[in-house]
Amino acid sequence: MTDSEEVTGHQESFVRLPDELTLENSPPEMTPERLQQEIEKCKERCQALEQDRLELGMAKEAAEQKTQGFQREAEFLRGKLEKETSLSRELEPSSQELCLAKAGRDKLLQEKQKLEKELEELEERRVAWEQQAKAPPSLPDRKMLFKGHVTEAEDVNALVVAPRIQRALPGGSALLTFEEPEVAQRILEMKQHEVKLDESAGCEGRVRVQAEPVELLLPSALEIELKLSDRCVLLSSLPRLDLSEEQLLDKLELFFSKAKNGGGEVEQRELLRDSGHVVLTFAQDGVAEQLMKKGRIQVPIGKRTYELKVTPYMSGQITDLQVRPSVCAKTVLLSGIPDILDEESMRDALEIHFQKPSRGGGEVDALGYVPVGGQGLAVFEEDTD
Repeated sequence: MTDSEEVTGHQESFVRLPDELTLENSPPEMTPERLQQEIEKCKERCQALEQDRLELGMAKEAAEQKTQGFQREAEFLRGKLEKETSLSRELEPSSQELCLAKAGRDKLLQEKQKLEKELEELEERRVAWEQQAKAPPSLPDRKMLFKGHVTEAEDVNALVVAPRIQRALPGGSALLTFEEPEVAQRILEMKQHEVKLDESAGCEGRVRVQAEPVELLLPSALEIELKLSDRCVLLSSLPRLDLSEEQLLDKLELFFSKAKNGGGEVEQRELLRDSGHVVLTFAQDGVAEQLMKKGRIQVPIGKRTYELKVTPYMSGQITDLQVRPSVCAKTVLLSGIPDILDEESMRDALEIHFQKPSRGGGEVDALGYVPVGGQGLAVFEEDTD
C-alpha cells in the first residue's frame, strides 16, 4: 500500500455525525439518558479521531523517511551517472587508441604470416641444399692400385679424396703394379727375389729383395655433418688472372663490401686453393641471402668485368668414419733394396727382372722407387679396369 493509499484509508475511518443526531436537529424532548448516550458516542468518536490522528502522524513520518530515502538514492544515482559520463569521456580517446592498436595488430599478423611463409621457403631451400650435398653413409667397395705416382711429402697414410689414398713409401723400397693380378700373386708367393744388376751400370752381381702385399685402409662408411652458413657465400667461375691471392681477395672484398652492389661489411675472406673458389663471410645477417638470390653477379676486376656465380657455402665435419683393410690385387711392395745404383739404373733393373715370365713376372704397368735415405708418398687410385 502506498503513502497516498494509507492516508486515504485514514480519511475513510473518520466518524461522520449523522444529521439527525446533531444538536441542531435534536428533538426538544431530549432526555438526560438520551443525552448521556450521545455523550458516550461522542467520546468514542473522539477516541477514534485521536487514534486516526496518531496513525496519520506515523504515516506522515514514514512517508517523510521514505521521501528522504528516495532523495538520497536519487543523489547517489545522479552521482553515479556523472561518474559514468566522466569515465566515458575519459575512455573515448582510449577507445580510439584501442581501434588503432587493433589495426596495428592486424598488420603485424599479416607481416608475421608473410615472414613465416618466407621462412618455410628458406627452410625448404636449405633442406634441398643439404640433400644435394649430403654424402652417402655407406661407400661402395673399390679396388685400389698404384699407378706410379710418387711425390715428396711428410704426411703418411692420409686420406686425401676418396678414392685416392696416399701411403708412405720408405727409402730402399719400390712399388710394382702388374697388368694381371695373377702375376702379382705369383711374385708374393715367391717372397724372396734375386735381381740381377746391369753390368753396363758399373755394378755386377745380384741383390736380394723381398716382396710383400700392400694393405690399405679404405673407408667403408662415412657420415658428414653439413652446416649451411647464414653469413657466407661461395664465389665460383673466377677467371685465371695475373694477380696474387691477396690482390684478388682485396678486389673482391672492395666490391662486395659496398651496399650499392648488394653487399655489406666483409668480416673474413678465404681462397680455396684446391678449387680456386672464394668464400666471403659478412658481418651482418641477410647480406649473403640477398646475394644468393641473384645467383650471378657482374664483378669488375681490372679492366674487364666477369660474371661470378654466387652460391651458398656449407661447411662439413666428419662425424663417423669406418675403415676396413684391403689388399691391392695388382700391386706388390719390394723392400730391402740396397743403395748400390743410381735411381734410374735401379728402376730399370727392377723392371727388367719382374717383366720376365721365367722369374714369375709379367707386364709391369707402373713402378715407383725411393732410394735409401729418401722418403716418398705413393698415391693409390681406383682400379677401373
